[in-house]
Amino acid sequence: MIGQLACKPYIAYPSHVWPLVLSRLLNFNMVWPGGRDGVVGSADGFARFKDMASGESKMVVTKRLISTFMVSVGVIICAPAVWSQTGTDVYAGDWPEYNGNMASQRYSPLDQINAENVGTLEIAWRLPTANFGTSPEFNGKFTPLEIDGVLYTTIGTTRNVAAIDATSGQILWLWRPQEGARFDAAPRKGSGRGLSFWRDGGKRRILTVTPGFFLVSLDAETGLPDPNFGNNGWVDLQQGLRLGEGRQDIDIGSSMPPFVMNDVVVVGPAHKVSMRPPSKFNVKGDPRGYDVRTGEHLWTFNTIPKPGEVGIETWLGNGAEIAGNAGVWAPMSGDPELGLVYLPVESATGDHFGGDRPGANLFANALVALDIKTGERRWHNQLIHHDIWDWDNPSAPILADLPNGRKIIMQVTKQAFVYTYDRATGEPIWPIEERPVPAGDVPGEWYSPTQPFPTRPAAFDRQGFSEDDLIDLTPELLAEAKEVVKRFRLSPSLYSPPSLKEAADGTVGTLSLPSSTGGANWEGSAMDPETGILYVPSRTVVSAMSVAKDEKSDVDFSQAFGVRTPRVRGLPIVKPPWGRVTAIDMNSGDHLWMVANADTPEAIANNPALAGITFPPTGVPTRSGLLLTKTLLFVGESVTGGPTLRALNKQTGEVVARIDLPNTQTGQPFTYEHDGKQYLAMVVSGGGTPAELVAYALP
Repeated sequence: MIGQLACKPYIAYPSHVWPLVLSRLLNFNMVWPGGRDGVVGSADGFARFKDMASGESKMVVTKRLISTFMVSVGVIICAPAVWSQTGTDVYAGDWPEYNGNMASQRYSPLDQINAENVGTLEIAWRLPTANFGTSPEFNGKFTPLEIDGVLYTTIGTTRNVAAIDATSGQILWLWRPQEGARFDAAPRKGSGRGLSFWRDGGKRRILTVTPGFFLVSLDAETGLPDPNFGNNGWVDLQQGLRLGEGRQDIDIGSSMPPFVMNDVVVVGPAHKVSMRPPSKFNVKGDPRGYDVRTGEHLWTFNTIPKPGEVGIETWLGNGAEIAGNAGVWAPMSGDPELGLVYLPVESATGDHFGGDRPGANLFANALVALDIKTGERRWHNQLIHHDIWDWDNPSAPILADLPNGRKIIMQVTKQAFVYTYDRATGEPIWPIEERPVPAGDVPGEWYSPTQPFPTRPAAFDRQGFSEDDLIDLTPELLAEAKEVVKRFRLSPSLYSPPSLKEAADGTVGTLSLPSSTGGANWEGSAMDPETGILYVPSRTVVSAMSVAKDEKSDVDFSQAFGVRTPRVRGLPIVKPPWGRVTAIDMNSGDHLWMVANADTPEAIANNPALAGITFPPTGVPTRSGLLLTKTLLFVGESVTGGPTLRALNKQTGEVVARIDLPNTQTGQPFTYEHDGKQYLAMVVSGGGTPAELVAYALP
């Protein structure tokens, strides 16, 4: 068991908070109960907040003890702080980290909601988000934290931060960044994915990265910026960047929460999508560490090495000077006992062309373990050499202490592999083999002769694209599919490279599987710490990798305009299922089961080309949001899916219940317990309807 024994604190808002709030109200953008953005609420709203601030209302936390996990120390009930330094954890009924814990397991042992009663879940409360931000957000992907009966979350198009009563959905406070020109120029706007929480005794802080790329520390009790952190609560993350030569813009930001561990905050940058980069030069996406108390900059890790640094030999010519990106846009994870933070690094500039950055390009597309206190590299493994498929490492590495005694780290990837290592040493758990892969014929491109292939587990989704992968639900569909793909090259290898829009053989590009968005992606996977079983959501979607010269850029080639992946009679070109969930026993590396992530959509079932045909569920081409509990696996349908949440038997994949949602699950589902009641919550959106946060509970 990782971590120390930590007692669950009781919270009561101190009386000194109210004068502080009142004195600063006009200087900071807050909302109190009964009020609106930047406007003082009603007298009733003030009275309710004053009661809460003075401790006169019942803000004492009570939790139903989890039936299978109880520790008694004298008269104090405590819960083991597993993978958490927030002063609480999922075993205390909270959800204190973006993925549940620092191991990114997306697991909670709560069992009040179980297979016998999950079908009776009802909406406990709903919070529409349309009035947060300057305009409604129609695709909300944020996931709140829950601590001591309060939800903390980013919200709205300008990425406000809110504290919300976890049992009623009532807003407790709201903070707005209001960044002006910095927001206007930001490459990553919107509510983002979430935020982080830190606690040291009575100090409780919310850490968030704004769209304009500031790291901000807020007092969790009041929503006010911490005056002892940075410049009155703000740290300007644009300072100290390695900028791209000749670039007038600063193409950098972040949508993910900062990662907090051992009193250090780590920020991983993100950039605009690099399918058609405006230049071969760009700002480098170096992750940086900051003191959580003061905001002092502690270290920078150069994901594109400087001369003399480890890895520079993998950059030929002047590619390391030219290229940018190689950021860490995905969530991070960490082991507090080892003191290691794990970075899932993305690819360098140019998603489908790397002629300006010849070489394997360390530390792009690598899993890197750093000492979180110093930023010193402890170990690394590169998962793709010289990425030209846009297969960034997309999700937080997952840590687990397996029942067989192994202490592992797993990187789930777009290319549908789970790369598995000893998390202390970086040594592979099962052999990873360098195998030859094909080269292409795009002028000026550099091709890696080999790529690393895990020998276990087997790929969790289909890899490579041949005629055997074409839709074959009827002979007519298969014949038409064979005809429409004649304009393209197929992919006999997972690593078949992009090709020219106007190739000498008359083809217009290469059909690739998985697509540039996976496979798996930012939604991550779920890990059962009791059994060692990993649950991976993925999508089976073909993409057309076609490159041509963009006259607006100094890059020789980038993603071509006008070349689309073909369809047949309104159906995907690849055979179903188009979305799936795969269960993998990480003790052995064996697959246990695979199921479609959804039923067959009506638009597919009613397609005239399939009239009279019976076939298994097709699923939907999305990457489902997963939540794992003591007894169930919850599976949403995510962006472009339908308004249904499924509860699965996690041993077999069989559907236990289907839960109707107000809209499609787009934020990751999470669960918590307060005042003896378990809640299941998530953000739903889609179909032109603004996002809303919805919570379910038993009747």
